[in-house]
Formats: sequence, structure tokens, C-alpha cells
Amino acid sequence: MTVTFTILGTGAGPGVPSYFCDCPACLEARANSALVRTRSGAVIRTGGENILIDASPDLRTQLVRENISSLACVFLTHWHYDHFGGLGDLEFFVRLKRMEPLKLFLPSEALVEFEAAYPFLSDVLEVTAWQFGQEYRFNDFLLTLYPARHSVPTAGLFLKAEQSGKTLAYFPDTAGLPEITQEKVRQADYFICDATFHGANWYPHSHMTFEEAIRLGEEVQARKTILTHLAMHYSTPVTVRELQEKLLDYPQVSLAYDGMTINL
Repeated sequence: MTVTFTILGTGAGPGVPSYFCDCPACLEARANSALVRTRSGAVIRTGGENILIDASPDLRTQLVRENISSLACVFLTHWHYDHFGGLGDLEFFVRLKRMEPLKLFLPSEALVEFEAAYPFLSDVLEVTAWQFGQEYRFNDFLLTLYPARHSVPTAGLFLKAEQSGKTLAYFPDTAGLPEITQEKVRQADYFICDATFHGANWYPHSHMTFEEAIRLGEEVQARKTILTHLAMHYSTPVTVRELQEKLLDYPQVSLAYDGMTINL
């Protein structure tokens, strides 16, 4: 059975366009809705199961857009608002349709923060701490969490489809990868990674630039590198058209877009 990986959102924290910004990237997205970037997240679909990866503040819009009406569980890669801010959108799905708590996997360091931020979800979400290196088996694929480099404890995902054997690595927030993680994701069929900044990297210990992400894809010998978590505004605003022109020299690299779906 086919495993599909859909990128729900491909933007960094401000989204594109930002309500407060009139940079060339935001003007481009306002003129062409296909270039809008909601905050980062993804969903894995297989055998009737939908596994949500991160819950951005745009979650409701993303799920409606992709016609997703149920979820089997949720994994949070880390505890930053642009990745957990949509958790409240799950309340009425559980209360009105699912009728039993939904499993939420998050970093152990975020357990206290979750309880403080969402006391009203205590009977909605069954919270469990994930562990680096632990394998989670679903109907048709294996999911493993590996360390990323970010300002808080953060994981990326490595998927292996059982039927096809194809692999996909998803690291939307990372500044390079630890050596152990590089070895685990080497030669992935699809490597989806952080390319937050264009120009100077304002947070080199947490994120990558467009060029750094391309180099990392080359280092791990990915068959296809897909750039996501694109701020577009910072530090030098850039349009999709301009980035696509730069990618003409890198046929193995492409830009992610909201709703992009990969079949494994």
C-alpha cells in the first residue's frame, strides 16, 4: 500500500505573506495564492491512518485544505509556537468525533510546558514523551526520530515504507545535523530540510540558509533534496521566481510548497 507524505506548511514563524510585511516575497504571495506559505507541518497517510507531524497555528486551515477529517496520532518535533500553536484545534475533533483521547508524542522537556499551556486538553490528548532512536511501526511504514540541531531539544523524522523500501527524512528546523543523524539519513530518497534564511543566517545554531541546506543535502547524498521552513523575508527578501532560477544549477533540489505530496 502506498504511503504518502504531504507537507501541510512550508513557512517559518511569520508565514508568507505576513500581515505586517510588504517585502517582495509577501507581495508575490498576495498576488498568487499558490505561493502562500503557512507554518510548518506535515501529515503521513497510509491504510486509512493519518499521522500528524507538528500542529502549526494554521492547522485548521491546513486540514480543511487537504480534506483530512481524522487523525490517528500526533508527533511534535519540538516545543516552539509555530509547531505547537494549533494543538487547540484538535479539541473538538476529539470531543465531537473521535470520542477518545488522541495520542500526542512530544519531547520530554516539553511535558511541563504543555501542561501549563493547555490544561483544557488534559482529557483530549494522551501525552507521551518520544525518545530519540525509538522506532514507531504503523500499517505500512516505520518512523524513527533522530536528533536535530536547534535551540531546544528537537527531532527530525526518518520514514521507511515497507512495500517500496523508499525512505524520507524530514528536518524542518535544524542547523546542519549531528554526525549520528547524518549517518542514519544518508542516501535518503527524499531529504526535506530547513532552508529558513536567504542571505545572512541570523540564527546559525538553529537554522540554515538556502545554500547551507543544499550543501547538507549533498553531504548526506540525498537522491532528492526539498527545501522547506522558508522565511522568504530574512535576511534578504527573495521571491520564489528568484529561488527557482538559482536552483537551475541544482537539478536534484526543489522548493517545497504547501500541499506538496510525495508517494513512498
